Amino acid sequence: MEDVERAFRDAHGPAVATLVRLFGDIGLAEDAVQDAFVTAMDRWPRDGVPGNPAGWIVTTARHRAVDVVRRNARGRELARDIAADRLHGPETSGDDQLRLMFTCCHPALRGEHQVALTLRLVAGLTLPELASGFLVGEETMSKRLVRAKYKIKAAGIPYRIPGDAELPGRLRAVLSVLYLVYNTGADDRDRAYLCTDAIRLTRRLVGLVPAEPEPAGLLALMLLNDARKPARGDQGIGVLLQDQDRSLWDHALIDEGQTLVLSCLRRRRLGPFQLQAAIQALHCASARYEDTDWAAIVRFYDRLLTVMPTPVVALNRAIAVAELQGPEAGLVILDTLADELVGYHVLHAARGRMLSQLGMRAEAASAYARGAAVARTEPARTFLEEQAASTVVG
Repeated sequence: MEDVERAFRDAHGPAVATLVRLFGDIGLAEDAVQDAFVTAMDRWPRDGVPGNPAGWIVTTARHRAVDVVRRNARGRELARDIAADRLHGPETSGDDQLRLMFTCCHPALRGEHQVALTLRLVAGLTLPELASGFLVGEETMSKRLVRAKYKIKAAGIPYRIPGDAELPGRLRAVLSVLYLVYNTGADDRDRAYLCTDAIRLTRRLVGLVPAEPEPAGLLALMLLNDARKPARGDQGIGVLLQDQDRSLWDHALIDEGQTLVLSCLRRRRLGPFQLQAAIQALHCASARYEDTDWAAIVRFYDRLLTVMPTPVVALNRAIAVAELQGPEAGLVILDTLADELVGYHVLHAARGRMLSQLGMRAEAASAYARGAAVARTEPARTFLEEQAASTVVG
């Protein structure tokens, strides 16, 4: 049963995107795919998971959608489409998911609606998972999704990739959501397939807009992050950067990511994703943690803060400053961020490490414990609890 659920989960995003292309109706597509899942839950445990789960889901869902539409006023029109074979094109396409992302990220929709709808339709997150991630109730999240879908329908938002004139202005939202999809997979090993999906879609986006450097920067950032996964432990966060066995890193991914970064740097149009990728490229360039070029990393963070002045960027810069100038310098910066990031476990983890380096064990253990108390994932919570315990013992 677990294999069945995993196969359906992998197929959900491509299937919904394809059904939206075929029928132009998000609600119909979701319902038809869900019906197909019910059928799969009955048949797959008995007959085995098909070789192409997404294709099977699309075919089954398409038949269900045809049955639904035949019962309404569009029946005759649909019958003509079937006769013309216009509903029997490719089963799935990466472009389908990109089209759906651009629809979900249309500027007519509010930012939180863009993200929630994309995570639901493209990434396949459930209503409880979305509600938990956005720290709202399920009823609130359900209404948010309904409003977003209604807005798409009422405003006649087209299901397509924008033309050349519109595309640059629409990229930022799509890139941000792609990175959020990637991070959703990175934070939850049961959804690790989202990292693969995000990288695949970003590659396709880079091909669509080769003159735009930010998609290439995002792709580089994902690849450089992915390259270090084998050394991070089972949960992906269990081994700190300074303790990782760098021989386990995927150096083919690092080479590809660094090549993309160098290409971006030569264009001299550095945006936030390119700058973040450049920072990761520097981390990956060192054979040992002790050889890290922290001065260059701090300079890139200085530039990143000018285009992305967020507390999280300031926090990451503080961590780099602590490595370059010492933990006291880092703590001074952390103090200025405490109010804004009190609920962010990484702030407390960084404070714990800096206090520990200064020999302030009790204070460090307390910081780690505060981080564990606000951590939103079980692996992060467990890791910080272990840090707190080992700091006290040490």
